[in-house]
Amino acid sequence: MAKMSKKLKQGLRRIGIAMVLFAVGMTLPENTIGSVVILLACYFWIGWDVLLGAFQNIRRGPKQIFDEKFLMMVASFGAIALDAYQEGVAVMLFYQVGEWFEDYAVNRSRHSISALMDIRPEYANVLRDGEVEEVDPYEVELGETIIVKPGERVPLDGVITKGTSLLDTSALTGESMPRTVEVGADIISGCINKTGVLEVRTTKRYEDSTVETILELVEDSSEKKARTEAFITRFARYYTPIVIICAALLAVLGPLVTGMPVSVWIYRALTFLVVSCPCALVLSVPLAFFGGIGGASRAGVLVKGGNYLEALAKTGVMVFDKTGTLTQGKFQVVANRPAESVAPEKLLEAAAYAEADSTHPIAAAIRHSWEKYGGAVDRNKIESIEEIAGHGIRAKVDGHEILVGNAALLRDYGRERIPVSGTDAAEQAASRGATGVFVAIDGQYTGFLAVADELKSDTVEAIAELRRQGVKKTVMLTGDTKRVGEQVARTIGIDAVYTDLLPADKVKKVEELLQQKSEKETLGYVGDGINDAPVLARADVGIAMGGLGSDAAIEAADIVLMTDEPHKLNDAIRIARKTMAIAWENIIFAIGVKVLIMIGGALGLLGLWFAVFGDVGVALLAILNSMRALSVNREALTKTEPHMATVS
Repeated sequence: MAKMSKKLKQGLRRIGIAMVLFAVGMTLPENTIGSVVILLACYFWIGWDVLLGAFQNIRRGPKQIFDEKFLMMVASFGAIALDAYQEGVAVMLFYQVGEWFEDYAVNRSRHSISALMDIRPEYANVLRDGEVEEVDPYEVELGETIIVKPGERVPLDGVITKGTSLLDTSALTGESMPRTVEVGADIISGCINKTGVLEVRTTKRYEDSTVETILELVEDSSEKKARTEAFITRFARYYTPIVIICAALLAVLGPLVTGMPVSVWIYRALTFLVVSCPCALVLSVPLAFFGGIGGASRAGVLVKGGNYLEALAKTGVMVFDKTGTLTQGKFQVVANRPAESVAPEKLLEAAAYAEADSTHPIAAAIRHSWEKYGGAVDRNKIESIEEIAGHGIRAKVDGHEILVGNAALLRDYGRERIPVSGTDAAEQAASRGATGVFVAIDGQYTGFLAVADELKSDTVEAIAELRRQGVKKTVMLTGDTKRVGEQVARTIGIDAVYTDLLPADKVKKVEELLQQKSEKETLGYVGDGINDAPVLARADVGIAMGGLGSDAAIEAADIVLMTDEPHKLNDAIRIARKTMAIAWENIIFAIGVKVLIMIGGALGLLGLWFAVFGDVGVALLAILNSMRALSVNREALTKTEPHMATVS
């Protein structure tokens, strides 16, 4: 539970004293000097700030007058003028009770969000001239080495140069399981080092770090109101003066039409005024969105504003980038098929030497696989390397000609046409989405390697869950070939796939999909890379996958999933829909109950006491309902075993 602030404690003490005074005043004979004095003392004790606020608004002009403070002042003054002291004091007292509960709910919501603020590091241990200095994180330069001891918060983003440890990333990702890190691993600010001492070379200044980016996103989120939230604000601006006019007409026209005493109709008008106070709507609806944003942050989902929660809740079409979003984004050798009498390590070694200078992800995967075998490339053996565009590599290593690439390379660029006996197996690998890499040594076919990008372990289940949540259409956009893209789409259950796309082509395709969708639904785009930034900005709601990824993607996105797990998208949608459901429950409930009590008050069926409890009760129930948005179901989606299908 959120720690109660000093203001809340003072408010509770003030209400407690007022309750005692009110109870004493109620026990004394009605309208005697003793009861009137005590009740008026209670009234000014509990209501002085409301009266002061109402008078200040009157001084500011007509546009500022009509708010709930003005309504409470008029209703309570009117009741006291009619010698209904108990009702007049009750109006102010229970209004303040409702205000206290609102403050408590907001405090709890803010506590959930401000818990994120605890990720801001207070200092950094910098290694300078062999000595460790404790400095402000802002003073650390790019490329300097910092020391992070067990129990300390990582102050800046960087790369580990020494040490191994467990990292607690729960404040950033919502995940409770610590992550193992070692030399060469990226490390981000805001995490807590659990075990070993780490030396980290900084890769970002503090103002550009992950922790500072997250804090800025959270602090700015409350400024962007959802359409429903903005509607309630506008509604209250017009609603309040209308009900005041209606109450005035009730007080004036009632006696003229019915011939009943003026005091009876003034009392009814006051009942009408009290129950018409829009605080239940004005407080609870923004609080629902505030709570939704807070609840999402606890689950590792950063939402930049209530308007994006509302847009996500209405998502009917979800569009995905492929590499790094649905797949690991890291190529691996998934099959080693040497020719007869060729050892697997010999095949891998030849390919690694030929690819020694290539920056292509497939080349990096082959070299990494050779290193896992325990091998290392001796560059003294490499005599020449020639890249043949569109086909592969021709290299001369230790006096041997090595060809690494597609089947056409072996047929057309060797010293002679080399028959490729592994084409059937390579075609089979390609049908599963892998890329076949053929190898020949000195004119002899040596075998082929299958290199692929594996799906993330929860991709298939996440797509299926989207469909269960009512997302009508899922689409994948990729720069891969048609065969590979369609195979991936079939494997994970994507409805439509568009292939061979450049970044600009993705924007055009999203614009086409925006034209095709219903006006009542929105289109979401999920991506993780720099090239996804234009599409993230163009979609109705852009979702950056992995808050540890591209800064450009995070900047362009409306919602940031702090881990690379696709199932987080379903968590975000559930939170958004729950928030919207709570907001509309409050709207329907508050308006429905108030209309019934207003009619009953106007007809004389319900008195001022009922209006007081009705108004405060509706407000309290709506506020308590809004607080449900803070509660996030932390149960993970049903996890499947890591999906072994591979994609290129």
